[in-house]
Amino acid sequence: MADTALPDDMRAQVLEAFDNPYVLRILPLPELSSDDDLLIKVDAASYCHTDAVLAAGQMRPNPLAFPHVGSHEFAGTVVSLPSSPSATAKQYCIGDRVGVPGRAFHPCGLCFECLDTSRDESDHKGYSVYCSNAENNGISKNGGFGEYAVVDARQVASLPDAISAVDAAPLMCAGVTIFGALKRCKLRKGQRVGIIGAGGGLGHLGLQFASAMGLRTIGVDAADGPLQLAKSLGTDALIVDARYEDANTIVEGLGKEDGKTDRLDMGLDAVIILPEGQAGFDFGMSLLRNHGTCVVVSFPEKGFNVSARDLVFRDIKVIGSLVGSNATLREMLDFAAEHKVRAVIKTYPLAELNALVDEYHRGSGGKLVIDMSM
Repeated sequence: MADTALPDDMRAQVLEAFDNPYVLRILPLPELSSDDDLLIKVDAASYCHTDAVLAAGQMRPNPLAFPHVGSHEFAGTVVSLPSSPSATAKQYCIGDRVGVPGRAFHPCGLCFECLDTSRDESDHKGYSVYCSNAENNGISKNGGFGEYAVVDARQVASLPDAISAVDAAPLMCAGVTIFGALKRCKLRKGQRVGIIGAGGGLGHLGLQFASAMGLRTIGVDAADGPLQLAKSLGTDALIVDARYEDANTIVEGLGKEDGKTDRLDMGLDAVIILPEGQAGFDFGMSLLRNHGTCVVVSFPEKGFNVSARDLVFRDIKVIGSLVGSNATLREMLDFAAEHKVRAVIKTYPLAELNALVDEYHRGSGGKLVIDMSM
């Protein structure tokens, strides 16, 4: 069902081989294949670190086939529904604005992940963003760097009126991922959290979320551009330059501020690790007080070295956090709308995606977004 006649084809930026620039091509309009599907007109699509990893051929699984359309964090407008929509698809109408995270397109509904509703981050029975049999927009199937995309009605979320498509796109991966990581810290208002990599796409959103949650926040980075971005947000977070500031000195200063005399009780209650380097991980672990929690979001190919002494003698908990559930996505959008959490964004038209990629590799921080209206 569509409100107007749709075109037969669309423009899309595609990868035709690894380690190559994107190429602007004309592709057939994608078709609905399930009663859960929605066809959306893409309004904005954000670029993520994973897009860079994928384009370099380092992502597993690799795209099923070339040409491949990237972007797993995008937003758009519903333009067509199935002829016999599922109960979930029926919740959406032509013209509805939705945000689309990459995970999880057509989960199997039968594996233990899909059937387990016991976890804090679980969605309804039969659907899980952790389903290993699901496809993922922009990774194993085409994503948002095209004018239209087919999405799963169970993975999307309606956009609050206060959030534009351009603002929503970065929230679909960076936003829900850092929001989910903060939830996994399980902190109370007034407790301390550190965000390592605070000037990046996830980090600068995390500073805003944490501040709005009432957490006492430290943002850590080690490059001029990201540090400047973190400081420009106007949050009450303490911004630390890891190149020049020592973690132990920071912890001792926090201890004095909190009126504590026992060194093991000084420091942060939780840290979130966003960079892929060992130095960032070690800095974050050094900031933690005894019994603290280290939430790992990044996944470097060689992993991290973890001190057994931190785990055994300091009772540090190290947990991973991939992405939030669809329920968490909706919670995050409502929270972002209420507290005016927005990414710092630079926009490009679809035809200039390669210029966007060049800007990404310069590492200035924030988020880079394709605005389809340009």
